[in-house]
Amino acid sequence: MKIFKFGGASVKDADGVKNILSVLKHTGFENTLIVVSAMGKTTNALEQVVHSFFENKEQFPHDLEQVRGNHHHIIGDLFHDDSVAVRQKVDALFDGVLSFLNTTDNEDYSLVYDQVVSLGELVSTTIISHYMQREEIENTWLDARQCIKTDAYFRDANLYWTDTETAIQKGVDGKSTLISQGFIGSASNGLTTTLGREGSDYSAAIFAYALGAESVTIWKDVPGVLNGDPRQFSDTVLLHQISYREAIELAFYGASVIHPKTLQPLQRKEIPLYVKSFENPANLGTAVSKGKTLEPMVPCYIVKKEQTLLKLSSKDFSFIVEENISEIFALLHQYQMRVEMIQNSAISFSICIYNKYSKLESLMEVLQTKFKVKVTDGVSLYTIRHFDKPAVNFIKSSVGEILLEQRTVNTAQFVVKE
Repeated sequence: MKIFKFGGASVKDADGVKNILSVLKHTGFENTLIVVSAMGKTTNALEQVVHSFFENKEQFPHDLEQVRGNHHHIIGDLFHDDSVAVRQKVDALFDGVLSFLNTTDNEDYSLVYDQVVSLGELVSTTIISHYMQREEIENTWLDARQCIKTDAYFRDANLYWTDTETAIQKGVDGKSTLISQGFIGSASNGLTTTLGREGSDYSAAIFAYALGAESVTIWKDVPGVLNGDPRQFSDTVLLHQISYREAIELAFYGASVIHPKTLQPLQRKEIPLYVKSFENPANLGTAVSKGKTLEPMVPCYIVKKEQTLLKLSSKDFSFIVEENISEIFALLHQYQMRVEMIQNSAISFSICIYNKYSKLESLMEVLQTKFKVKVTDGVSLYTIRHFDKPAVNFIKSSVGEILLEQRTVNTAQFVVKE
């Protein structure tokens, strides 16, 4: 079994859906499980529905209908007058979410978020599965919620591996071409969960691990893994080969092409990962497997925007010791802060964090009772893997004020106020 994953950019419109079939006809589609994300910017639009639900109850039905209308437009372009069956299935999915929002009294933002935002993947795969059938590619639509079993940590659920393996093997058994959803799963209470933004890559790796797959291919709008995001850096270089270990390092520091959780299950079974262009499927792209660290060996640039820098110091100028650090990390865990970088001296402790769940204000109330705290919002974290002097000089000359700098043997990082 091969695992293919197509992201939102590859299915943003009817032409994108048609192109998926062109890719499948080029590569072959027997013994293939296809994992698909929500179409285009659908996830962002559904996040707005959730926001409206909590902030302006009169607005969310209108926001949801806009999303429905966008999908109806794509259906019309794909099926023309032969769209009744697929429209009915898609409308049933939208009506289910609307009914949930109209009847729920649950105030847990993350729980509601997962029930709503998961709609994007369910709708995109429904449309694509029907279109494949129309184009005489027999396939099975597989509900990932019946396969990916998780805890109830909404918006970033943790996997139950044994239950998931059993469910995937049962769901796939005897089938040749399947289409399923990235990003989503379900908890034991039956509620939908999600694996974190951009979690569709992780879903593909989960399916691959459970099935002992031959390979995983992530189809993107770039030629493969580059040594920097082309939207942030010019003159980027295609990396032809990356080792599992190096890819995990790049993902950890924030490289956007591969999701941080994707690589561990693939490495455990030595399943190769390919990152290729859906616009040029004949090109080799990037291979992630055992082998050379990087080919070619060049500096790799990563930037994370919208970070927060906290500088903590003791109120009485005493040392920041193990007990203080342990307490700080317990609070960061409690308030769901992702730690991106740390640096400490005798009397201060600096942390670059990502305030994903908007709990910084509550965290600050606690920290300020124990420490002096300086907060700098809106910073960027620049990372260079395999840095050299020209790479460091390039960053220093092209960014704003550097607030914090840290280097190890292979990695240089800079917290920047831009």
